Amino acid sequence: MTYTASPIAAADTAEQYNSFVPIVEDDDFLRAALEHAELPALLAALAHVNADPSILEESVKPPLPPMDAVIAAQGGLTPRAQERARELAFDGLRQLRDRGSIPAAQPTEELLADIVRFITKDAGDEQLPLLRHELGIPKDYGAPRWTKDDVAPDRDFTVAVIGAGISGMAAAHRLSQASVSYVVFDKNAEVGGTWWENVYPGCRLDTPNFAYSYSFAQKPDWPQAFSTQPEIEGYLQDVSAAFGLRPNIRFNTEVTALAFDSDEQIWTVTVRDAHGAEQQLKFHAVITAVGQLNLPNIPDIPGRDSFGGTAFHSSRWDQNVELAGRRVAVIGTGASAYQIVPSIADQVDHLSVFQRHAPWMLPTPGYHNDIPEGMQWLLRHVPYYGRWYRFWQFWLANEGRLPFVDVDPDWTDPATTSANNAHLRAQLIEHLRAQLDGDPDLLEKMTPTYPPGVKRMTRDNGVWAAALKKPHVDLITDGIASIEPTGIRTADGRLHEVDVIVYATGFRASDYLEPMTITGAQGQDLHQMWDGDARGYLGITVPHFPNLFMLMGPNTGVVVNGSSLFMAECSAEYTVECIGELLRSGRASMSPHTDAVDEFCDWVDEGNRRRAWGVATIETWYQNRHGRASQVWPYSLHEFYDLTRKPDLTAFDFHDLPMRENR
Repeated sequence: MTYTASPIAAADTAEQYNSFVPIVEDDDFLRAALEHAELPALLAALAHVNADPSILEESVKPPLPPMDAVIAAQGGLTPRAQERARELAFDGLRQLRDRGSIPAAQPTEELLADIVRFITKDAGDEQLPLLRHELGIPKDYGAPRWTKDDVAPDRDFTVAVIGAGISGMAAAHRLSQASVSYVVFDKNAEVGGTWWENVYPGCRLDTPNFAYSYSFAQKPDWPQAFSTQPEIEGYLQDVSAAFGLRPNIRFNTEVTALAFDSDEQIWTVTVRDAHGAEQQLKFHAVITAVGQLNLPNIPDIPGRDSFGGTAFHSSRWDQNVELAGRRVAVIGTGASAYQIVPSIADQVDHLSVFQRHAPWMLPTPGYHNDIPEGMQWLLRHVPYYGRWYRFWQFWLANEGRLPFVDVDPDWTDPATTSANNAHLRAQLIEHLRAQLDGDPDLLEKMTPTYPPGVKRMTRDNGVWAAALKKPHVDLITDGIASIEPTGIRTADGRLHEVDVIVYATGFRASDYLEPMTITGAQGQDLHQMWDGDARGYLGITVPHFPNLFMLMGPNTGVVVNGSSLFMAECSAEYTVECIGELLRSGRASMSPHTDAVDEFCDWVDEGNRRRAWGVATIETWYQNRHGRASQVWPYSLHEFYDLTRKPDLTAFDFHDLPMRENR
């Protein structure tokens, strides 16, 4: 099965992501709506649609204080500055309404640059290409500037994309724009990836929602700042439909093996359908888009298989199991458990939460809140406000809390890594104390013994502590010795009798691309070559595995800045540019030099050693069994963006087409 997408203009986007409703409301309504506005982004949008830079007064330019435990409201604007901003925005809304809600003119490059500098506190010129990419105005800057019909119309070239989640849909869209034939394979029955698989109670984003969306599909009507699983899954499915990607997807089809034929310069992809029938297909390139967190990690606890009740991993939630009135154990206190425990605490008869390491909690009072009605109205009625608000969220997370997870080599306090890290820790401890009403036992159990940033921090609006304080909920910090038919025995000898065990124990992130068997150009087995230490050039390509491109690959995860969706988009765009180079040059395949991979990984390792997670003394999924932080990108988003704009051809070996035909 192959499919050649019709080329679309680089500036095209699905209409549903650019529509707005004309303003007909009176002045009093406008003033009321402004009470709920995110003002810096609104001023930017109004300067844009009214072609009026005078609204960008210096007095309302957001000062953007450094992000610590809590993000400063309205970019740090003082109450007086906020009032002035509302007056300016009110005048701008009236202009827009009285003009029939029609944007005044196509914004000039100079105006857009002025607005960007206003909202970013004078970002340098070197940042502007990245920021234009994220804004997507006046065009889609991530779209390829070529199509296969232009550069190699007669060449046969088809791509296999493995996975229909956030990375796979990004790759499929960019391939469609380039008019490159592709097929997406997904073992699941629908688009969504991790957002289709994880349906546990309370599942939702822990990064701001607007920034967790594609630059080419900027949804303006998210109902919450941190949306729930059904919203994200629905968004991904809408994207697949809006951009015509669904005809290219083979659902319920698992890829089990990849093998490269050096003579033919082609990949053989073995797939298995839902009935167990296998098929071998040929592709000229393969894009893996399976994510880092897709293989459940269930710890090998003695007696695990002897349990007489129901047990399952959080990412394989059994929706047929009734929890009401039952004794439930949740093993783990990471990101999934943090959402599950408060969601089920009031349903169960008794809840036992088994903790190995307490999580650091970031104060997020509005974590579960709906976006206020006034803000939702503005997003529907002000053209491009959703884009500028997404841009605003992206900029706030661009550096994020990176300065607070730096490692000072002269710092001696083992509980922190630097003065900034100690400052963040003090804020987080104060937040924790405020929730526990002086309960010394819970405070001791819930205070992490490691520096902030060593493990993923969780979003907190008070529901975690509230759940653990309930009389029928126990937080157990004694280690688990074994699992028995009736429950869990801890190291102190106590048996905790339970009916249901939920393993909220994370994923086998270091077993990247398993369980697929992947065989390279000289017969190398990829997993044997890596030996548990996944490595790649830019986290995307691997020596000896020509035309194998990885999205969300090794060292492309982000921890305290940005979102995984941004990294996936960058990697997808880079991959399509590599394919474009092959088509333009008439070469069959490309793979990076070993030296290029080593140099890149050495540079990344150096950066990770300067971050809290790179010097961790406790077990964390950021590090593999060799002690290397193989999951995490330690540098700025700007640096990854620049590296992925086009391939450095000197880093690659290129291979010619077979002589007998021109593929």
